[in-house]
Amino acid sequence: MIHEIFMPALSSTMTEGKIVSWLKAPGDKVEKGETVVVVESDKADMDVESFYEGFLATIVVDAGNSAPVGSAIALLAETEAEIEAAKQQATQTTPSAPAATAAATTPTPEPVAAAATNGSSSAPTQNGRIVASPRARKLAKELKVELGAVVGSGPHGRIVAEDIEKAAGKTPTVKPAAKPAAPVAPAAVAAAPAPRAAAAPVAPTQPGQIKPMTTLQTAVVRNMNASLDVPVFRASYTITTDALDKLYKQVKSKGVTMSALLTKAIAMALQKHPLLYASYVENGIHFNESINIANAVAMEDGGLITPVLKNADQQDLYSLSRNWKDLVDRARSKQLQPDEYSSGTFTVSNLGMFGVDAFDAILPPGQGAILAIGASRPTVVATDDGLLGVRRQMQVNITCDHRIIYGADAAIFLRDLAKLIETDVQSLTL
Repeated sequence: MIHEIFMPALSSTMTEGKIVSWLKAPGDKVEKGETVVVVESDKADMDVESFYEGFLATIVVDAGNSAPVGSAIALLAETEAEIEAAKQQATQTTPSAPAATAAATTPTPEPVAAAATNGSSSAPTQNGRIVASPRARKLAKELKVELGAVVGSGPHGRIVAEDIEKAAGKTPTVKPAAKPAAPVAPAAVAAAPAPRAAAAPVAPTQPGQIKPMTTLQTAVVRNMNASLDVPVFRASYTITTDALDKLYKQVKSKGVTMSALLTKAIAMALQKHPLLYASYVENGIHFNESINIANAVAMEDGGLITPVLKNADQQDLYSLSRNWKDLVDRARSKQLQPDEYSSGTFTVSNLGMFGVDAFDAILPPGQGAILAIGASRPTVVATDDGLLGVRRQMQVNITCDHRIIYGADAAIFLRDLAKLIETDVQSLTL
C-alpha cells in the first residue's frame, strides 16, 4: 500500500510550510513514529514523524522548497516492491485530499484539545498513537511512567516532559528541547540519515535586488496587517530607575538580566490588573488565567519572535532568568515549540538596550496590551525639596485594545508599575 506524506499544519495560522531538510533519503526504511523531515513553520523548525512503517519511495518537495498545508510532500511504500509504483504515481498524479500519514512532533488534532480542556484521565491519541513529545516518551521509559495515564499540558493536550516528571512525583525542570536520536540504519537497506541542515548564511543584499521574505518575516507581515483592524490607544509614563539599577548591580553576577527584572516587575504589577492581560472576543472579554509575558526577540536572519515566560508572576527571579536564557537560545536556533511563542497574554518590547529613548509598539493579535520600554538615562529633575537633582529615568509606552481597555485602566497600571520599580523593587527578589 502506498501512503502520502502531507505538509502538516503546525499552527492555527500556517497556510504553507518550507522543507528545511529530509532526514530520510528515497529507499530508506522508515519506522512508525520516526522523524522523516524537518519543516519550517511560521516561527520554528519542527520534526515531522511518520504514522506508518515502510520505505520512503520518493520525495515530491525537495529541501528548500515550500508547499501548501495538506499537499503531498512525499510518498511512503509499505514494501520495497511498491517503491517503483509509488514513483510512477508521483509523476502521474497530484494527491489532493489530505490523509493523515505524517504528524509533527507538536500535532494539533481537535479531539485532543477537547480532551485536555475537560481534564480527561486518558492520554490524547491521534491515529491510535498517544500524542507526546520525543523527550516525554524517553523520560516515560526512564521513570517507568505509563503514557496512557498522563494528562498532557502541551498544545492541544500533547504530553510534554514536564507532565511525565509530575506524574513521577518529580519537580518539573525546564530544559532545551531534546533532538531526536539518529535512527539505526538496517543493513544493506537504508543509508545514514542526512544531517539537519544548518542555517544558511544571510546573503549580502545588492542595490536594486528584491530579497524574498523568510517564512518568519511573512508571518510578521500577516500579524501586523491583522493589527490594523483593532482600535488602539497609547499612553506614556516616565519611571525613575535608580532603585532598579541598584538592584540589577546586586543580582547581575547571579545570572539575572535586566529583561528578567523588568518582566518580573511587569508580571507583579499585572496581578492587580487582570483587564490588562485579557483579550477581546466576539462581544465579550476573555480573562486569561495566567500572566504569560511574551518578550520580543530579533532574529538574526530577519523578523522577530516572542518567547513566552509562562506564569511569570509565580516564578522567582532567578528561575525566570534561567528560563528566559533557555527560551532565547532555542528561539534563535528555531527550536521553540509553538506553545512557547504563541501563548502570551501580555507582550513586552524593549529597545532601551539599543539606546532608543521612546517608541510605540504594535499590538499583537489576540492580546489586549503591549508595553514598549525605552532606555534609562540620567536626567536633571526637580526634587521634592525644590532643588535640582539627577535621576535615572526611562519612558514606557503602552498600546492597548480600546475595545476592552480604557485610558484610566492603562494609567492606573502604569502608575502601579512605576511605584513598584521606584519604591518596592526589593520585592522582586522575594
